[in-house]
Amino acid sequence: MLESGPCFLTPRLLQPNYPLFVFLPGMDGTGQLLRTQTDGLEAFFDVRCLAIPPTDLTTWEGLSDQVVALVQQELKKSPDRSVYLCGESFGGCLAMKVVLRSPELFQRVILINPASSFKHRSWMKLGAQITGILPEPIYRMSTVGLLPLLSRLERISREDRRALLQAMKSVPKSTSAWRISLLSQFEVSEAELQKLTQPFLLLGSVRDSLLPSLTELKWLMQNLQNSRLVVLPYSGHTCLLEADMNLLDVMKEHNFLAVEDLPERELDKLSSQ
Repeated sequence: MLESGPCFLTPRLLQPNYPLFVFLPGMDGTGQLLRTQTDGLEAFFDVRCLAIPPTDLTTWEGLSDQVVALVQQELKKSPDRSVYLCGESFGGCLAMKVVLRSPELFQRVILINPASSFKHRSWMKLGAQITGILPEPIYRMSTVGLLPLLSRLERISREDRRALLQAMKSVPKSTSAWRISLLSQFEVSEAELQKLTQPFLLLGSVRDSLLPSLTELKWLMQNLQNSRLVVLPYSGHTCLLEADMNLLDVMKEHNFLAVEDLPERELDKLSSQ
């Protein structure tokens, strides 16, 4: 179990000559739910997943500082490579804070159903208070009831459903209440967003039953200088776990891989076309 502070997990391979792909996870903070996407991403990237200790009660500013420090540490080994920052749900909020904190570090940013739309669900603002007073056994049982809101379960394999449930159960009641309170306080201004110049890829699920993610992404797109919205018509909130979702393919389809970041084999394919 992580205790000392947020850290980067390396899914399988260390590839210091590849662009760095940094994934910021949802509210579970485990960094384990990128599992279905890792094989594809590692063909193009040196992948890192942020893992936040289950008892961590750090503010947005503290988390942002820690992520920036971790990225800077990685870049000491290979200072000239690009950094792609990807945040999902809670991690989407953190990604915005991080890129606003140190925009010079990140060449491209991906936001997937960011929970910045939390403020538009007034009934969810009670979540932190309710979570805080639930007896522990009931809190554990309540995670099962959240699954249909979080996911289109019919689109996720049984193994990945179990992984999602395990990740949710790994978050203690006090930490869950704290992270919900962070979401209720989350703010980024139009002026802040308008200063960002790097390309953004925005992925929004039409069938997100938890949050109005697509509406939020349309607002973000209006305030980002260089952004592209990808609508996922059949996906739920945790779209990266869905069997037919391939993040790398989405990035390729929407030309979100910079030519200078492509492996030699891909450049050879382009030159032969």
